[in-house]
Amino acid sequence: MHPFRQAVEAADLGAVEALLADDVVFTSPVVFKPYTGKAITAAILRAVFEVFEDFAYEREIGAPDARDHALVFTATVAGKQLQGCDFLRMDDDGRIAELMVMVRPLSAAKALAEQMGARFDAVAREAAGT
Repeated sequence: MHPFRQAVEAADLGAVEALLADDVVFTSPVVFKPYTGKAITAAILRAVFEVFEDFAYEREIGAPDARDHALVFTATVAGKQLQGCDFLRMDDDGRIAELMVMVRPLSAAKALAEQMGARFDAVAREAAGT
């Protein structure tokens, strides 16, 4: 089992953050521009923990020693069921250099965008340390 999956399933946000490279690039399923940096990515992931209900990984794609991994999941957001995938690219130190999240269907993606949008000012303040 991938360490990111283990940390997420254990709801160990400290372990999740420790797995992120300092210059990690996070690509959201609902925002065009990627976010760069550990602080903003960790803050976004903490907010996602609040938004997703009934989160569960269903399977992993990728060899344990590979650079690239795909973690397929299900969750509920504001009453909408979704399917998604976390695409991870590891750096030379074994930390997550890229994290891209994709979700479907559109109705669930819209619900996710609405829920995260409502929290984003707080997420940005947390990432900035204010």
